[in-house]
Amino acid sequence: MRARRAVPVTAVALGVLIIGTAPTHVSLDILTHQVRGDEQVTIDWMTAVGFAVPAAVTGAVVAARRPGNPLGWLLLALFLFGGTPSSEYAFLDYGIHHGTLPLGQFAVALTGAWPVWLFLIALLLWLFPDGRLPRGRWRRVSVVLITAGAVLSVAASAGNYLAVAGRAVPISASGNPAANASGVWGLIENVLVAGILASWLVWLIAQLPKYRRSAGERRQQLKWLYSGAAALVVSAVISALTSGDSSSYLQVVGTLGLAVLPVCVGVAVLKYRLYAIDRILSRVISYAVITAVLAGVFAGLVLLSPEVLPFKAPVAVAAATLVAAALFNPLRRRVQHAVDRRFNRARYDAEMVIAAFTARLRQTVDLDTVQGDLVGAVDAAFQPAHVSVWLPPRT
Repeated sequence: MRARRAVPVTAVALGVLIIGTAPTHVSLDILTHQVRGDEQVTIDWMTAVGFAVPAAVTGAVVAARRPGNPLGWLLLALFLFGGTPSSEYAFLDYGIHHGTLPLGQFAVALTGAWPVWLFLIALLLWLFPDGRLPRGRWRRVSVVLITAGAVLSVAASAGNYLAVAGRAVPISASGNPAANASGVWGLIENVLVAGILASWLVWLIAQLPKYRRSAGERRQQLKWLYSGAAALVVSAVISALTSGDSSSYLQVVGTLGLAVLPVCVGVAVLKYRLYAIDRILSRVISYAVITAVLAGVFAGLVLLSPEVLPFKAPVAVAAATLVAAALFNPLRRRVQHAVDRRFNRARYDAEMVIAAFTARLRQTVDLDTVQGDLVGAVDAAFQPAHVSVWLPPRT
């Protein structure tokens, strides 16, 4: 009983610890003069809180509700490794205070532990969604590969630490140790990185047949994972493109998008509202298409109207706004119907069943026939466990 109570308490404690790293990031940035101006402080607060809070809550909930599934604990471990402000503290200690602060070497060790972080990401992907190794002949191979990856990641992290241990630690402007592992340790690091990249590539190749063979609940879980992974890639691209602009709020969007993947993994593991992913994908895609089309129409009218017609710029803007507003509802219906047909098939099929029932109802006068058609339409559209129709007695 005590062990059962200790599991959710531990998960919540780790989640609170991850959330506590958010203000620490901002404070250390201010102390190391990496943040200049109130605007950048605001951006750091938004990104730190917007990423740390949903990520920590998701990991804590999954670990507490599914303690036997290692994915929740892997999420917490990933956020602890990735969210700890070790590089900022290492820069504060060795770059400003010349190594006089406590726990400076520990911060350097955490900064160099990125191989473990990469290994945990690969392990999370391969164990999704139930956290179990494959059965049969592949089980022993999986155990050997996971053990080898764990040993190599720890060894590569130790090599990064030994490269700077026992002497003055050179710290770059970003807060990372400037010295790199060499010799045997460098070889181990290269082997590990190549192995992890190969495992990610194999995982991507294996997803297509895996998704095609899946059905029902498992397919919905995979949809949540793929949606979160797509959001992660888009966020990473946005963050990379705006990395040179320290005051760009697109960095906030890119960082907040990184929190989508753990949330999607949490929904898939907990199986909470799995089938909502079809509606979410349909809405996201349809409104993205609508926004792009209306933005193009608006920009085209604003730019071309003064050249073709004797309009001034304010009149062109007003006319373009009215045209975009008039096109919104017709465009939304057409685009939503087309997108639902591909990404939200359940709703599309239900609408087709209801439309067919309505057409038959207009030509039917027999009450028993209408009753049978109604039961069939409800069963096909909503698939309830039980359906019945009550009619008052005929007089």
